[in-house]
Formats: sequence, C-alpha cells, structure tokens
Amino acid sequence: MTGLVVCVAVLAAASAFGVLHRRRNGRVRVRGRDEGKLLGPAELGEELGERATLVQFSSAFCAPCRATRRVLGEVAALVPGVTHVEIDAEDRLELVRALDILKTPTVLVLDASGRVVRRAAGQPRKADVIAALGEAVGAQ
Repeated sequence: MTGLVVCVAVLAAASAFGVLHRRRNGRVRVRGRDEGKLLGPAELGEELGERATLVQFSSAFCAPCRATRRVLGEVAALVPGVTHVEIDAEDRLELVRALDILKTPTVLVLDASGRVVRRAAGQPRKADVIAALGEAVGAQ
C-alpha cells in the first residue's frame, strides 16, 4: 500500500511540474533582474532598431529556435522600426552569463535605447511578442 501512495504522489508532483512548466514556457514577461541592463551595437554585433530590437539567443541543436526565428522575423517585418538580432549562445558565453540566459531560445525585447524591457524563455507566441513591442515602444 505504501508503494502505491508513493507512486501516486510522484505522478501528481510530476504532473503539477509539467503543467507549470508548460504555462511559463515562452511567456513574455518583465523580470526584475533585467532592470537597468543595456545592450548596444558592441554587444549585439548589429545596430539597434529605430523603435525596438528583438534579441534571440539560440543554439545549433535547438528545434524551437528555428520556429522562434521565423516568428520574430515575421514580427520585425510587420512592425516598422523593429530589428531582429539572433545571437549564438555558444559563441557568446560571456553575454549569456551576464544576462542570465538559462535556456534557448530566450528572447529579449529592447527599447530604442537598448534597455531590456521584456524577456521570454522558450518559444514565444507572435501575439505576445507584438504586445510586448507595444509596451516597449509606448514606454518611450
């Protein structure tokens, strides 16, 4: 009987973790530890967008990174003044550590000055990225 109780408890805990992980994955949100962090052309290797910049940290064997690249490219083409920059996390470990990037894809939304205003760990939805851009552009 004890084995059955332990098995049910483990299954319940694993299910709760799975649901929580699925809900948080790809959600564009504000993170307090990002406050005051600025990225410029020197860190990104490209110029900032006129209104905002979408920075994607990817790795070579990341399947969701390809879908995220497509979504961010579509958003950048759709919204004037927005640039999409993709950074290979394996090549830029110092920047990954400085920005506390824990998984790929991670997307940072920067305002026109390069300040990090939003972050998504995992594959974000197009509507969430557009909403985050609206907030980033509106905050200027």
